[in-house]
Amino acid sequence: MDSRRLRNIFGQFASGVTVITCAKQDGTPHGATVTAFTAVSLEPRLCQVTLTRASKACSFLAGAPFAVNILAADQMDVALHFAGRPASPEPVWEPGPTSPVLAGTAATLSCIPWREYDGGDHVIFIGEIVDAQCRDTSPLLFYRSAFHDLGAPSGAAAWNGSMDDPHSGWFDAGTSFTPLHLATATR
Repeated sequence: MDSRRLRNIFGQFASGVTVITCAKQDGTPHGATVTAFTAVSLEPRLCQVTLTRASKACSFLAGAPFAVNILAADQMDVALHFAGRPASPEPVWEPGPTSPVLAGTAATLSCIPWREYDGGDHVIFIGEIVDAQCRDTSPLLFYRSAFHDLGAPSGAAAWNGSMDDPHSGWFDAGTSFTPLHLATATR
């Protein structure tokens, strides 16, 4: 299978758009647009970003604190800027708890290094989240090599409020079940 076909298959998975930011050795901020981001763990609070091994950002991130800036739907210009198409005016930087962050994002996770793993032509960085900020705004999405927004909410979201919803506590670790044959025998 050639790499272009595999890239197109990977593109079938819609993802959010992030800019991973850090400070270079001289303290100046640096960012890279990345769609390979995911939550890893709630305890400890961990997330994962995957960067192309040959990228500048990959060398800056090794052993360094970083931030995951989850872009808002109106930040396509920011995504393009950090993907190699400079915007004018440039995106606005703000100081962050661990590294520089971007203004106006949907959310920002500030991280300290946790682990790094070989990911073939990529490096997998796991960060421990030490601060999180969120705004009530829709995120920017990437699907089939193009940017998208969420659109209208679906009326067919059966998960919310269903009995299988893990947030309702039906299947949490503290739940106990009484077999029906025992429940009816005690009546």
